[in-house]
Amino acid sequence: MSKVYIIAEAGVNHNGELNLALELIDLAKLSGADCIKFQTFKAENLVTKNAHKADYQKKTTDQNQSQFEMLKGLELTEKDFEQIKDYCKIKKIDFLSTPFDLESVDILHQLGIKKWKIPSGEITNLPYLIKLAKTDLPVILSTGMATLKEVENAINVLKNYGTKKLTLLHCTTEYPTPYEDVNLNAMLTMKNKFNLPVGYSDHTTGIEVAIAAVAMGATIIEKHFTLDRGMAGPDHKASLEPDELATMVKVIRHIEKAMGDGIKRPSASEKKNIGIVRKSIVAKERISKGELFTEKNLTVKRPGDGISPMKWFELMGKRATRDFEEDELVEL
Repeated sequence: MSKVYIIAEAGVNHNGELNLALELIDLAKLSGADCIKFQTFKAENLVTKNAHKADYQKKTTDQNQSQFEMLKGLELTEKDFEQIKDYCKIKKIDFLSTPFDLESVDILHQLGIKKWKIPSGEITNLPYLIKLAKTDLPVILSTGMATLKEVENAINVLKNYGTKKLTLLHCTTEYPTPYEDVNLNAMLTMKNKFNLPVGYSDHTTGIEVAIAAVAMGATIIEKHFTLDRGMAGPDHKASLEPDELATMVKVIRHIEKAMGDGIKRPSASEKKNIGIVRKSIVAKERISKGELFTEKNLTVKRPGDGISPMKWFELMGKRATRDFEEDELVEL
């Protein structure tokens, strides 16, 4: 199995503070993640002044704030993102940020971003999809809230306008996601339908669903993380804390090794046990030279370095070539 690409999703869990964003980079690197992802947006370009907040946002942020006001407080500047990208390079972790408006696409493109991550909410945003596709960069497409037809439409737009490398992320856009709404098998439905690599963007509270996704063939795992789940902000409560993120990465690396190449054969570590654990045909009692082998005087016992019990019927009725003592491995 090839290495799963693990994206530690910082998102807006920096609360609009550059220093906290840099600290999250440190924590993502320590966890063993391959990439840290942020969100780039201008509130004025993203949402109308009177747009409502999602239910999960109402529960985790100031009730009196509009969605616009909430997002305005979570913005980072273009200069901030320059520093974030440079710090990621220093820490040797991939930098990624999701643009949520066309101006932010330009900002990130000018910064030299290497790939695009399209959030679920933009899967039906035709001008946005076209703009990203025309850059010719690889695309990771989240598919939360989408029907199979909507996913197909987005794929067609991206491919028609220049996208050559595309990975689909199964996702449920609810924070946190109830386990009964995960529908992880839909990831395989998309893989089979579109013949594209798939992954999973996980919004459940634990790490087990992400682990299951890896075992099912996910090539990318994306997971929100935070410095502290108790912090104020829309996404903290549905995020992993640093030690949990590190555990998830460690377990995924174990699963990668455990998946193997799919060829059924004795492993290197178990070959030495074949002779110990398997059995051979042995003398059940003393057998004299010339005596016929029968079910009465033969039995099967460990060790397994003699004649295989699979040759049991081949021995029946043959004559012993020498004397055999009880429990001795027989031979022809």
